Amino acid sequence: MPHFEDYYANKLRGSLGVTDAESVLDLRGANRPTAEASLTDMLERSRFAKGKTVAIRLDPPPEGGGETLFQPIGRQLLDAKRRGWIERLQTLPAGDGLGFYVALAGKPDREHD
Repeated sequence: MPHFEDYYANKLRGSLGVTDAESVLDLRGANRPTAEASLTDMLERSRFAKGKTVAIRLDPPPEGGGETLFQPIGRQLLDAKRRGWIERLQTLPAGDGLGFYVALAGKPDREHD
């Protein structure tokens, strides 16, 4: 069996979802300030821990349309990715509902000489 880089192997496996994540941050039912604070707390704590994968679940749009947490939470996650706190960021597969699958970078390994 040939060796595939993670990126290509994940493409073959399909989208990663809630069952693939090591933990779930369920923000369904949360208002925007609470959701943003919960996400900030998780991201801050992740910088000092071992990297892990998290599924972030969000409410679907209300009947007849309306605002969801998808954009504000997505912007917050993109900012964390730019800072190097997130290694992988993708949306959840349709069957898992609205949300994101995130691989947190965790605490950087320090090499000792």
